[in-house]
Amino acid sequence: MRNNVSIGLLGLGVVGSGVIKLIEDHQEELVHQLGCGVNVKSVLVRNLEKARDVQVDQAYLTTDPNDVLHNPEVDVVVEVMGGIEEARKHILEAFATKKHVVTANKDLIALHGPELQDAASKNQCDLFYEASVAGGIPILRGLSDGLVSDRIQQVMGIVNGTTNYILTKMNQEGVTYESALEEAQQLGFAEADPTADVEGLDAARKMAILARLAFSTDVELSDVEVNGISNLALADLQYGKKLGYTMKLIGYAHCQNHNVEVSVQPTFLSNQHPLSSVKNEYNAVYVNGEAVGETMFYGAGAGSLPTATAIMSDVVTVITNMRLGVNGRRFVSPRFRKELTPPEQRFGQHYIRMHVKDEVGAFAAISDLFNQMDISFERILQTPRTKNELAEVVLVTHRTALLNFKESMDKLNNLDVVESVESTFRVEGDAEK
Repeated sequence: MRNNVSIGLLGLGVVGSGVIKLIEDHQEELVHQLGCGVNVKSVLVRNLEKARDVQVDQAYLTTDPNDVLHNPEVDVVVEVMGGIEEARKHILEAFATKKHVVTANKDLIALHGPELQDAASKNQCDLFYEASVAGGIPILRGLSDGLVSDRIQQVMGIVNGTTNYILTKMNQEGVTYESALEEAQQLGFAEADPTADVEGLDAARKMAILARLAFSTDVELSDVEVNGISNLALADLQYGKKLGYTMKLIGYAHCQNHNVEVSVQPTFLSNQHPLSSVKNEYNAVYVNGEAVGETMFYGAGAGSLPTATAIMSDVVTVITNMRLGVNGRRFVSPRFRKELTPPEQRFGQHYIRMHVKDEVGAFAAISDLFNQMDISFERILQTPRTKNELAEVVLVTHRTALLNFKESMDKLNNLDVVESVESTFRVEGDAEK
C-alpha cells in the first residue's frame, strides 16, 4: 500500500469545499486511522477563475472531466456536482477506469442506484452514498451495518430540513406557510425555487433509497406516494395543537410479509412521538426493527461539513477496503421481489376537517356513513355556528384500512349535509402504537 491515496473531486461547491477542508484539517486523524495519507489530486470545476471558500492548488483544477476520470493517480472519485445524466455518465466512466466512487447525489441514486451498483460490482469497484440521505446522520450505514442482522419493519422520518423549518415556524409562531417559506429562503434553508422540497420530491428520493436498503427490495422512486406542504392551512395546525399533535412532513416506509408501502406526506404526530420534537432544519429517522425495537438517528440533515463528514466516512471505508483487497465485494443484491401493499392492507389513523351544514341530523348522517364503512372516531371537535350557517367539524379516526377511508371520503363529499371536506391527513400516535 502506498503512502497516499488520491481523491478526484467532481464539483467544488459547498459540499466539495467541505470535503477539501476536512481532508486538510483532519489529515493526522486519517493517517492514524488508515495508515496512509489522503490527498486531493484533481478537481473538476465549471469556472477556473471563480473565488472559492477553500484554497486549492490551481494546478489541480480542471474543466475537463477526463483529467479526473482518466488520471492514473486518482484512486477514488467523489461526485458532488449534482444533476443526474452528466453525473451518471461520469460515474459509469469512473467504474470503467477501475476507480471507486463516493457520491452525495440522492437524485441519481434514487433513479439509477441499482444500475450504478451493478456497474460497480462488475468492475470490482466500491460505490457508497451515505451523504445522499440526511446529511451527516449515518443512517445508511446504520441500516446496512449496525442493523444488518435484524428485520426492519418500519422506517419513518423527517428527511428534509427545509420543510421541517417551515413547519416549525408555522407550529410555534403561528405564521402562514408563505411567511415561513420566505424566511427560510432568506436564511438559505430554501432555494429560490423550493418546489423539490415543499412538494415532497426531495424527501421521496431519500425514502426510496432508505426503503430499498431497509427492506432489501428494488423500491423505485415511482413507488413512493408523494404529497407536499404547499397547500397546508394554518387552521389545521391550530386544530392539531388542540388535539395534542404536531405537523411534520413524514417519509414513511413499512414492510410486512415482504409487502412494501412508501410515502411522503404531511402527517400529524402525537406530541409523545420522538419525531415530534425535531425542530427547525434538523433531520431524524426513526427505525423499528423486529429484534432491536425502536431506534432513532438525529442530526444535521444538510450543510457543508455535516455532508462532507458523511462523504469522508465513505472514503475511509473505500480506502480500508483497498488495504484489505475487498473492493466491490460488499454489494448484496436485493433479496426479495418487490410487492406493493394493497390499500386494503394499509392501516392508519386519519384527521378530517370539513364544513357541515349546521342543522339537526347533520352529524347523525355523517356518523351513519362512517359506521357503514366500519370506521370509528377517536377524537371529535366542532366549532360554533358561523355567519353562513356552516359548522367546522374535525374528526380523528381510529385505525382503519386505507381502502375504507378513501371510499368513505368519496361518499362524504357526496353527502348532502357536507358542504366541503377541507383537508385530510395521516395521523401517527405515540411510539408504541
